[in-house]
Amino acid sequence: MSDKAALRAAALAARAAVDEPGLRGATACAHLRAWLAAHAPRAALAGYFPIRGEIDPRPLLAAHGGPTGLPVVAGFGQPLAFRAWRLGQPVVSGPFGTFHPPETAESMQPEVVIVPLAGFDRRGARIGYGGGFYDRTLETLRARGPVLAAGLAFAAQELDRVPEEPFDQSLDLVATESGILLPARD
Repeated sequence: MSDKAALRAAALAARAAVDEPGLRGATACAHLRAWLAAHAPRAALAGYFPIRGEIDPRPLLAAHGGPTGLPVVAGFGQPLAFRAWRLGQPVVSGPFGTFHPPETAESMQPEVVIVPLAGFDRRGARIGYGGGFYDRTLETLRARGPVLAAGLAFAAQELDRVPEEPFDQSLDLVATESGILLPARD
């Protein structure tokens, strides 16, 4: 098993063991909502539809003052696309157990992307689920202009150090129930 696979398994086990995940997740979202209100109150914000025990960012999206959307998996090995979405609007099922807005929803260009993750470290390195979707997506978006990547996780998902590959895209901040972590790169 690779280092990343072992770290992913440990971080996901830690996430699954979190006490009161609904309350802790709501607290993490409240921290991120306050940070966004102060730093990016009207930015185009992309979240995600939670799967696999992820923190639910949908109430945060509903409270955001700017346009919001969800990712769409276009295909394996491709960056995600984004479509406009507000809480209460329909979603359809997608690959890998995901849900996204229907094809009739307008596409959107996020300025802030809330990134789900398995684990993270204090430098802003993250481990996802192994498909590389968010790394490819952030690389593509950042090539067009500034895009902020905000991880949303439980504090228990923090790892000592995530090994990084050249294609990995770092997080600009991580919101947990303990507060906002602004990574310090070494």
